[in-house]
Amino acid sequence: MGESPNDRRYTSQHEWARADGDRIVVGITDYAQEQLGDVVYVGLPDEGAVIAQGEPMGEVESTKSVSDVYSPVSGTVLEKNADVEGSPELLNSDPYSKGWLVAVKGDASSLEELMTAEEYEEFVSGSDG
Repeated sequence: MGESPNDRRYTSQHEWARADGDRIVVGITDYAQEQLGDVVYVGLPDEGAVIAQGEPMGEVESTKSVSDVYSPVSGTVLEKNADVEGSPELLNSDPYSKGWLVAVKGDASSLEELMTAEEYEEFVSGSDG
């Protein structure tokens, strides 16, 4: 598993969130994409959709399964990553950069409730899949 970047926070459902100015960028972790296998479809909420922390906000379909993506934060979707909808394999090749899912207008202080990279890696190594 690749190292989890320290500039963001993580959830137990294997999503990440990173404050970027007045936006919060959300994606799934390297561990999540490894568990999914080859991603063939990504369904994301539209701009203006209101999402709630801990609630499903989209789905990722792979050759193995269909999985909900849970929002790590509450807020309003400012932008969805059309590139990842058109090229779902970006989730496999670059989950922490080009494979981001949505940008949200929300309360960045809520990220403090999520796991740090170190805590997340401990969580993942303890769960062994």
